[in-house]
Amino acid sequence: VVRGDVDLTKDTYLQQFEEQFEICKKLGAKYMFISAKRQDTPKEVIYERLKKAGGLAEKYDITIVLETHPDLGTNGSIQVETMRAINHPRVRVNFDTGNITYYNQNTDAVTELKKSIPYVATVEFKDHTGEFETWNFPPLGKGKVNFPEILKILKEHHYKGPITIEFEGIKGVELSEIEIKQAIETSVNYLRSLNCFK
Repeated sequence: VVRGDVDLTKDTYLQQFEEQFEICKKLGAKYMFISAKRQDTPKEVIYERLKKAGGLAEKYDITIVLETHPDLGTNGSIQVETMRAINHPRVRVNFDTGNITYYNQNTDAVTELKKSIPYVATVEFKDHTGEFETWNFPPLGKGKVNFPEILKILKEHHYKGPITIEFEGIKGVELSEIEIKQAIETSVNYLRSLNCFK
């Protein structure tokens, strides 16, 4: 998975995509992850642009995956709405387990993944303490995300895409390189303890 950066509000969006698809191709990456921001542009315009981008992505054998961000991917229901509106197999969801409770109240990652799983092409494992709009993303296994249940859903739906680990820490708390590496090691060890990864 390569992280892309495309301004969908600009008329040059397709050129931006193509330049980055070329890089993905050189790297052998099959997925390009973007945070799709529409700003004041009507949803319908952005849907159409992403559909055209999906057609271009097909030529490169790449799938565009939209991050779990407002307002096109805030939660499972909105992800489904966005995917149905775009209606292109090369535009899919990047499901971020930690962003669900950051951006939404009265729900969780398990509930929202069950809604959008048919459209999920990449997954980010990120933990969160569960408080709305609170930047507190601890190492995996130290927050409120139910990873065993997430893995169960992925397995039941024969998910074959990539799973990445994301660690963002706590807002305002600066960590040393050693502390960051320790957090990543804690996350990896936690996932291995679930007997789902080698």
